[in-house]
Amino acid sequence: MRVSPQKARLVLDLIKGRRVEDALNALTFTKKRVAGTVEKLVRSALDNANYLSSEKGIDVDVDNLFVKRAIANDGPRMKRIRPAPMGRAYRYVRRIAHIEIALAERGKNGEALAHVVGAEPATAAAPAKKAPKKTAAKKRPAAKKKAGAKR
Repeated sequence: MRVSPQKARLVLDLIKGRRVEDALNALTFTKKRVAGTVEKLVRSALDNANYLSSEKGIDVDVDNLFVKRAIANDGPRMKRIRPAPMGRAYRYVRRIAHIEIALAERGKNGEALAHVVGAEPATAAAPAKKAPKKTAAKKRPAAKKKAGAKR
């Protein structure tokens, strides 16, 4: 999303830990621009839960879902240049946020059950591979200066 992560976190903090129905109501009446996109994400995660319960046969009670995790991380930054006085140029940065939302089902005791619906971080899905060790490069002797050479 083309919004700074700091601004996205303001909206995500409103819905963390809330039931999905309450989160959607809060997002509907929030006046921030990013609230519409976050609402789409929550609805998408809710549809994923419906799909799991109907097609995949996983027992998910959609009425007991709550927002377990809502994170906004930094994305790649776009560096731009703005004209400035006397032929100079000022650089500014346009930030991008990666937004992750995960829903979980709340049990009778109030604790979260094992079902988690939503975007998983990319690092958790793929195991980390070790990079091969690089051998140390040989140092070359310093070049000798020529006598009489002027700079």
